[in-house]
Amino acid sequence: QVQLVESGGGLVQAGGSLRLSCAASGNSAFTNDMGWYRQAPGKQRELVAHMPSAGRAVVADSMKGRFTISRDNAKNTVYLQMTSLKPEDAAVYYCATGVTIARMRDVRFWGQGTQVTVSS
Repeated sequence: QVQLVESGGGLVQAGGSLRLSCAASGNSAFTNDMGWYRQAPGKQRELVAHMPSAGRAVVADSMKGRFTISRDNAKNTVYLQMTSLKPEDAAVYYCATGVTIARMRDVRFWGQGTQVTVSS
C-alpha cells in the first residue's frame, strides 16, 4: 500500500503562483511514476504532469511553459510549481502514483486531492 499526502493548494489571483507537494509513504515499488491529475467541476479528470523516478518529466500541452513538475526521490516527494495561473486552472488537484501513470487507468494510488482556486 501507498499513502499520498498533498499540500499547497489554496486561493490565488489570476497570474499568481502556487506550489503543490505530495509525499508518498509505503511500498516504494509502486511509486516509480508520480505526478498530478486535476478535475474541475463538470469535467473529466485530466493529466497535468508526471515524472518517472528515472525518466523525463511530461507536462500536458496546455500547461507547458507555466507548470513545472519535479521530484525528490530520496524523499519520495513530487512537486508541481504552477505559475501564470488562469481561472480555468481552478480544480481539485490529485497526486497520483503507480508503475506508470500516463493513463488514468494505470494509476495505482490517489491522494485525497487539494483544491486550487483562481480568482479573476
